Amino acid sequence: MKTIGLIGGMSWESTQHYYQLINTAVKETCGGLHSAKVVLVSVDFAPIEALQRQGNWQAAGELLAQAAKQLEAAGADFVLICTNTMHIVAEQVQQAVSIPLIHIADATGDFITAKGYQRIALLGTAFTMEQPFYKQRLQERYQLDIITPNETQRAEVHRIIYQELCLGKIKPSSQDYYLSVLQELQHTHGAEAAILGCTEIGLLVKQQMCGLPLIDTTEVHALAAVKHALAKSD
Repeated sequence: MKTIGLIGGMSWESTQHYYQLINTAVKETCGGLHSAKVVLVSVDFAPIEALQRQGNWQAAGELLAQAAKQLEAAGADFVLICTNTMHIVAEQVQQAVSIPLIHIADATGDFITAKGYQRIALLGTAFTMEQPFYKQRLQERYQLDIITPNETQRAEVHRIIYQELCLGKIKPSSQDYYLSVLQELQHTHGAEAAILGCTEIGLLVKQQMCGLPLIDTTEVHALAAVKHALAKSD
């Protein structure tokens, strides 16, 4: 079994979900008392969030690159960035280490392709919904048709993530808002499924609440890590 390296803390609420999902999947696959081999570097999210607001992605990337180096030094065989938004610096992080990085958009794209979906809604932070690092990767590598909420909806989706979900606040009103946005994307814009493209959204919206198939990127990413960890070496 390979050792999984996690760059977490963005936010820690979703990072603990990664840890739970990974260990549950290893136990279900291997049985007995098996659990995952994991190394975690949990960063302080506050300075990173400040750099996000400033648009200083280079400095934010340096912080995550340093975390990746710590994971490699601690014996990780590959690394995950436990957040969608910070994959904007994925290439910078990958260049800092010699071990592979499992990209969350690739794990998501592989999952969607296997399901046969084509027109996909994307919810996430404003950075994820509006900048090309995520959408363009899915469009170019997986030939997916990605649609996002309108500008007003994107702003509110983003606000709820940072001002509520990242602080561990789960509000029924915000749950209702997300479900209304998803319903509009399905019935008005023809979405066949929706990417919960922020690792906190799955804490708010569950599949049983929604008629649109939901793709929880935290779960997809975690299971991709387990698959890689348990794969036989060449």
